[in-house]
Amino acid sequence: MPSQSPQPVSDADISALRAAVASRLSATIAELSSLVAIPGIAWPSFPQEELERSASSALELVRSAGIADAEILRAPRPDGTPGGPAVVARKPAAPGQPTVLLYAHHDVQPPGDLALWETEPFVATERDGRLYGRGSADDKAGLLVHLAAFRAVSEVLGERFGIGVTLFIEGEEEFGSPSFRAFLEEHRKKLAADVIVVADSSNWAVGQPALTASLRGLADGTFEVAVLGHSVHSGVFGGPLLDAPTILARLIATLHDDHGSVAVAGLVAHDDADVDYPEDQFRRDASVLDGVQLAGTGSIASRLWLKPALSIIGIDVPSVDVASNTIQARARAKFSLRLAPGQDPDAAMDALRHHLEAHVPFGAQLVFTPKEKGNAYRADMDSAAARTVLWALEESWGTPPVHSGMGGSIPFIADLKEVFPGADVLITGVEDPDSRAHSANESLHLGDFEKCIVAEALLLAGLHRAPATAV
Repeated sequence: MPSQSPQPVSDADISALRAAVASRLSATIAELSSLVAIPGIAWPSFPQEELERSASSALELVRSAGIADAEILRAPRPDGTPGGPAVVARKPAAPGQPTVLLYAHHDVQPPGDLALWETEPFVATERDGRLYGRGSADDKAGLLVHLAAFRAVSEVLGERFGIGVTLFIEGEEEFGSPSFRAFLEEHRKKLAADVIVVADSSNWAVGQPALTASLRGLADGTFEVAVLGHSVHSGVFGGPLLDAPTILARLIATLHDDHGSVAVAGLVAHDDADVDYPEDQFRRDASVLDGVQLAGTGSIASRLWLKPALSIIGIDVPSVDVASNTIQARARAKFSLRLAPGQDPDAAMDALRHHLEAHVPFGAQLVFTPKEKGNAYRADMDSAAARTVLWALEESWGTPPVHSGMGGSIPFIADLKEVFPGADVLITGVEDPDSRAHSANESLHLGDFEKCIVAEALLLAGLHRAPATAV
């Protein structure tokens, strides 16, 4: 635990780092607000010039923080098209000192239904101690945590700031990071590090920090059912024939048992989470409506972090407003399958395919299309880097951090571990349960934002290696 580890930074430097962060906090929030104003979305259906503008603005901020060796790089996606623009900046390490890679991403999710937003999604709006806007938390705030911490440590330590720092600000994370592995391979020498800090996760609660100890893996894709060569009149042909949406609904209903647990055979599941997540807190965090029963069995934390979760996140059928009196020939669903640590994504995809093939009703034709997949992750919480960041989080917040899991997935973590197997990966974040990343009214708690910056500054200062003593 952090309280059992030696304090790696002097009291004087701790006080000076806090002061340095506080003195520039307003400027840091202004810089974040300027990035929120840029709708840099990597999805091809959105203007790509805005994504390029987002990368250029991030590059300017990196250089203004004092890292002159900064550039925009990219790598090809699997289909050969250019990947999103990423910013890479480097401060070399002094002899004998480690190098830390600081990761975040500057691209954002689409805003979605504008009617659900209480403020303009691309206008940073401060209200009740929170900053609202798309990317205010996920993950432009992560970029500003890195830059603000770097500025503070540079100011306080000066020439004593000997560790190497590499910034890697990705430009297509919200689009699934299709060029990520190629980017790592192509720019391996520039990105090589001893410690990797991924600022793209969440804290336990406002005022309660967390270090992400595990992530679920991911397998997603679509499945389509077909019953006709073309749609036909429901009055003329209805009765002997079920429509494709009904067939699809019956097939979807087989994916969970009566408890709401995933009913696909062969998936890995665990029930050994060591953190208590009270049901009433989960209901508040997730905004569960009164009377709605929770799904699955075992502890809430295990259901969130250590067991599979299967969600239908989209359905293609005619909308109610434009529906005609026809029996629909086809209907399609998009699935998101979150995987427990230890689950092979290919085996999970095969298990879901076999389940659908075995359960499609009334002999309907099935087309299964796998798409993205990624491995789960479990951290080494006993490493020197993990102990240092746990100390830094406790020092900044004044309370011990939770060793939390994450129900979501960050598939590229597995790529980082495979390309840089000797590096310690630390997953931190600026979000809290009410940040609503990917949803309308995304926001950042500004008090915790400052604590995140202080914690990372303490981590950077604490990773400095003392010179060897001659014998």
